[in-house]
Amino acid sequence: MKKLIFLLISFFCFIQCKKNDAIEKVDIKKSVDLNIERFDKLYAAATPKTLPELKNEYPFLFPTQFPDSIWYAKLNDPIFKELNVEASKQFPDNSKIEDDLEMLVSRIKHYFPEEKTPRVITLVNEVLIDKKAFYTNDLILISLDTYLGKNHKFYEPFSEYQKANLEPHQILPDLVTNFAFRKIMPSQDKTLISEMIYYGKLHYLKDLLLPETPNYQKIGYTAMQEKFCIENEFQMWSYLVDEKLLYDNNIKNYQRFIEDGPFTKFYLEIDRESPGRVGQWLGWQIVKSYMENNDVSLDQLLKTEPTVIFNKSKYKPKKQ
Repeated sequence: MKKLIFLLISFFCFIQCKKNDAIEKVDIKKSVDLNIERFDKLYAAATPKTLPELKNEYPFLFPTQFPDSIWYAKLNDPIFKELNVEASKQFPDNSKIEDDLEMLVSRIKHYFPEEKTPRVITLVNEVLIDKKAFYTNDLILISLDTYLGKNHKFYEPFSEYQKANLEPHQILPDLVTNFAFRKIMPSQDKTLISEMIYYGKLHYLKDLLLPETPNYQKIGYTAMQEKFCIENEFQMWSYLVDEKLLYDNNIKNYQRFIEDGPFTKFYLEIDRESPGRVGQWLGWQIVKSYMENNDVSLDQLLKTEPTVIFNKSKYKPKKQ
């Protein structure tokens, strides 16, 4: 049994390496030193006397439409206090994220020289899982309470597929996702293939900016979910082609194949075995194939229309 497991692991490591053959190999040195500001700890320790000073230092975290009574009440809320305690347990200092963040920002500045070195601030945001991490022109915000680990008691109300990405290792992929929204031109036609390739560009950007992160974590899968996609790539692609869905702009296709969910809705027996968002995963493979078969820069890739990428990608998954 141990020998079989070893062979399986070796096989999928080989597949992973083959999938990355088209990725640009660039040796980028760390070029920034970041000071991670632990706003979560500062706010948790605030008092009515010190809060005005904190508001002056972080005015963008205290919207003016809310009176001070809101901020004082929050400080005394037992659930908010417990969230801060749990965030401090998981991230007692910055050692878990500092080096990786500095390398990420260094790579971003390499590929996008116009980008500033951002100010990095951590906070507790009452487990708003749709607002986990932000990378703006000059600011990185990380809600530490959304990265406590999928089995944390605070996450019990969430579905299993939502819990899966509430792990510390998803901080960097989430930041790149948010960063990519500023860099990738959205398609105009909203067909399924265009949406697939939009997200394919996004995940390809993670290949460049997070080269040491496993592919399954880049897209927010488990290793087994990635294994399913690799083994069923031909079947999934054939389904989309046979059903003539690629150039359809029905919003239901976006919901079935692009949006997050417990599984992808092929309306077939394999549905329950599939992860959500396989349209994104297939789009990623198309973009990799395009970059392998065309001599274009990253800037050109991000600006090229999805249909052009698809037509020049020579993408043709092999039957397993």
